[in-house]
Amino acid sequence: MGVVEEAHNVKLVGSGDQTIVLAHGFGTDQSVWKHLVPHLVDDYRVILFDNMGAGTTNPDYFDFERYSTLEGYAYDVIAILEELRVKSCIFVGHSVSAMIGAIASITRPDLFTKLVTVSASPRYLNDANYYGGFEKEDIQQLFEAMQSNYKAWCDGFAPLVVGGDMESVAVQEFSRTLFNMRPDIALSVAQTIFQSDMRHLLCHVTIPCHIIQSMKDLAVPVVISEYLHQNFGGKSIVEVMQTDGHLPQLSSPDVVIPILLKHIRCSIAT
Repeated sequence: MGVVEEAHNVKLVGSGDQTIVLAHGFGTDQSVWKHLVPHLVDDYRVILFDNMGAGTTNPDYFDFERYSTLEGYAYDVIAILEELRVKSCIFVGHSVSAMIGAIASITRPDLFTKLVTVSASPRYLNDANYYGGFEKEDIQQLFEAMQSNYKAWCDGFAPLVVGGDMESVAVQEFSRTLFNMRPDIALSVAQTIFQSDMRHLLCHVTIPCHIIQSMKDLAVPVVISEYLHQNFGGKSIVEVMQTDGHLPQLSSPDVVIPILLKHIRCSIAT
């Protein structure tokens, strides 16, 4: 196993001519895809990995300067694909990893055949003529809460983000992976994500994009899916699901998995 593979806990499962990369969002790790993977392994070569900073990675490898922008994570994705000698892949990115995949595809479009986004946003802060869902004061309060008592913040944040039943398995799972992050790293990652603005880069994303979004998502207003559709540089399609929460692949797999499989298998009609 190569250095990059080991650092990111890369796992290769399944077999097939096409390669799928599954990339997780903030506060989770590759286990967030556990309901999807069994449906892919018979037909695809599946690459799973953990973003640097996830609780499953070595915190000593986390470079605060490198990961102060999403480009640092995008370079990691490219490094993983190069180390595994992947010629092209379908990239499924959840939350921030959707934008990470988009950046990577701008740098190396030859490595990507399409991008499937789940709960993606190019900017979380509201702006003139743009509704991201958060005001600066909201984000500042979130950062302060993380700093003052990380465990208490995790306990409160997880059910809000996952949605639905406070005692659900999905909430417990997200609470676990969120709390596994080292608090100073979690704060740094959250600051990078919530203060990012990728809107100017969307027009440079030329690979086909399949945009999947929950109807109700605390972190990403449903209007963002249409914003992405209008601003991506290549062909794109939107599907809004009747699901609640930012991690629908974990909280509503019966609804989400068939939709994900459809978009992975099918191309956008011309």
